[in-house]
Amino acid sequence: MKEFSIISVSIINIIIGVRYCFLIYKNKIKPVLAMWLFFTLAVTMSLTTYMAESNFSLWDNILNTADLILVSTVSVMIYIYGDKSSRFTGFDKGCLVAVALIALFWFITKTHFLSHTMIQGVLVIAYFPVIRRLWISRENSEPFSVWILMMIAPFFALLSSKGVLATVYSVRAIVSTSLLLILMLRIEYISRKLKYDSIDK
Repeated sequence: MKEFSIISVSIINIIIGVRYCFLIYKNKIKPVLAMWLFFTLAVTMSLTTYMAESNFSLWDNILNTADLILVSTVSVMIYIYGDKSSRFTGFDKGCLVAVALIALFWFITKTHFLSHTMIQGVLVIAYFPVIRRLWISRENSEPFSVWILMMIAPFFALLSSKGVLATVYSVRAIVSTSLLLILMLRIEYISRKLKYDSIDK
């Protein structure tokens, strides 16, 4: 079961990475650079504190390990090929300050469990830029295929997760990605409603 979980999560993340990077390169999506940079920092911290909290390996929290490779790759692609709408705003900079403060807290206190839990909060904060964007936008800037897979991967990860922290990481990922999918569906609904209303007129 553990091998199945590890292989499944790894394959799903590879598919997500290839698909997402291709869409960025072709300028078919406009992901928020700030969110993915937050992901890279927070996921790195999450894996570090997880392994420091107990004698776990990279495979014991496969989702966190695979996510680190995914988010860092996507961040580089957005930085190179993303358009101006992907750059930092004042809101994004405020979120970055929050990330830095929690990182400083962990560095000083070395309280791994508490810091890891706080990092999950950082990973929620990391969604704020894209949540804000999806909330005010009339156009969906994110691909459904990628985020559906990002919601599925944590379910497979739960099959091999060791320790409470690994479980918390996967559950947090499921809840966060589900919220984004709901917002994306909302935009699709509003867009279609506006389209049909204009036709009726």
